Amino acid sequence: MASEWVQAYVRNVPDFPVAGRSFCDITPLLADAAAFGRAVDDLVSCFHDVGVDRVVGIESRGFIIAAPVAYRLRAGFIPVRRAGKLPWAVAREEYRTGDETAKLEIHRDAIHPDERVLVIDDVLATGATAAATCQLIETLGGRLVGLGFMLEVAELAGRQRLGDRRVEVVARI
Repeated sequence: MASEWVQAYVRNVPDFPVAGRSFCDITPLLADAAAFGRAVDDLVSCFHDVGVDRVVGIESRGFIIAAPVAYRLRAGFIPVRRAGKLPWAVAREEYRTGDETAKLEIHRDAIHPDERVLVIDDVLATGATAAATCQLIETLGGRLVGLGFMLEVAELAGRQRLGDRRVEVVARI
């Protein structure tokens, strides 16, 4: 998929959120109706051949992208959030991100056994958050049909952390 057009809408912010890290800011893409629509359409087309029951969006920018993807695929939308943000019984996955430990949660009743689940997020960087999300889905008995991202930071090799799972991206930077 030709994806060079996406890079014109991504702002690289050095030293954010901490010194030494760079942040891929997709808000310029989100602000442009045509670019945002095209990116959603591109992700939907990556998974047109897969039946999807649920689309999981990873907090927080993943929500923005996953919701219209879910709508277009006629699937339910499920948020995966940082610990302490969901109001009901949750499944939790703890994972390492750099030097820190983080926790993700999903409602226990969000995914039922054998439901076909697609994970959507904005950026695939190290793959730690995406891998933890996959573990949550599989713990609840969901069948992961793939992961889709707007951007992949190829030099961080996050795809390797996801093993043999199907991974589709709109653009690599």
